[in-house]
Amino acid sequence: MLGEAVKPPTFKAPAHHIGVTSRVGTWLGITFGLCFVTGLLSHGVQHDWPWPTRPVDLYRVTQGVHVISGVASIPLLLAKLWSVYPKLFERPLVRNVPHALERGSILVLVAASFFELVTGLFNAAQNYPWSFYFPTAHYAVAYLAIGALLIHIAVKIPVVRRTLEPPSEERTVLSRRAFLRTTALTTGVAIVTTAGVTVPWLRDISVLAWRSPGALPVNRTAKAANIVVPPDWRLKAGPKSYSLEELQAMPQTTVELPIACVEGWSQNATWTGVRVADLVHKGDVRVESLERDGLYRATTLPEAFAQDPLTLLALKLNGEELTPDHGYPCRLIAPNRPGVLQTKWVTSLEVR
Repeated sequence: MLGEAVKPPTFKAPAHHIGVTSRVGTWLGITFGLCFVTGLLSHGVQHDWPWPTRPVDLYRVTQGVHVISGVASIPLLLAKLWSVYPKLFERPLVRNVPHALERGSILVLVAASFFELVTGLFNAAQNYPWSFYFPTAHYAVAYLAIGALLIHIAVKIPVVRRTLEPPSEERTVLSRRAFLRTTALTTGVAIVTTAGVTVPWLRDISVLAWRSPGALPVNRTAKAANIVVPPDWRLKAGPKSYSLEELQAMPQTTVELPIACVEGWSQNATWTGVRVADLVHKGDVRVESLERDGLYRATTLPEAFAQDPLTLLALKLNGEELTPDHGYPCRLIAPNRPGVLQTKWVTSLEVR
């Protein structure tokens, strides 16, 4: 009516708009999905799942994606929580059974997600301020997180479809786009500043990378493993045994292969030594170390890897004799294997 005050339109804060929540949630679903799938692959490789010897960089790529997608999930998860936190305090807390299931899945999802991302970061830094065994707990909670995520997606699909349609309020759109751009930029910065651990051409700018781009890093030193090489050390390979001098006198092969660790870092190196196929007959090979109490002091090398011409019992690294920290007197190096399975300080090769 003429002369009546017109109430100005109201706009929701851009960060808390349901459209923002849907978009950030979609990005988070993608990064979480990548992290989950590549994490399953890594777990499987370490627990005798079938795994190819080629391409030699496959594990390096999958584990790099696992860690990078996990890093990307951190700012996305924080942005997602910021966009929905007002709804977490709505009353009544539970309206009906479906609503209770939805809120329960959100609680499990948030708790499991934080557990996975925080413990994953600590693992990447090789810092374990807890008493549980990280791989088992990380693997188990991953299923809780992905299960809760699937329930949440199933409940929210209609809302996501509706809110991803082009909106009409211009001022709100611009504000929401600014928040989304900020979230995307923050996620990109997190990736770039850490991805150099596995992406060589990013190493000069990855200021937060947790491994030096210089010399080949070492996860477990000879001192930490309590390694003492006896003066009369010999390698037992099937029915035969060899001194270091006898191994050095055998035909030598030089290959370039990466060390790719479960923490996400990887680096190429040149290895020289004796082919494992020249030391043992066909079959899976149990590789034992001088280390006595390490979780990976003994590993099984599948026949496909043992017979691969790139798989060596390495005696030299980058043209120099192995140092104790890198596995002196000899170590295993095979294509497309996690670093924890590239056994150091080898003392025995036994066909099983």
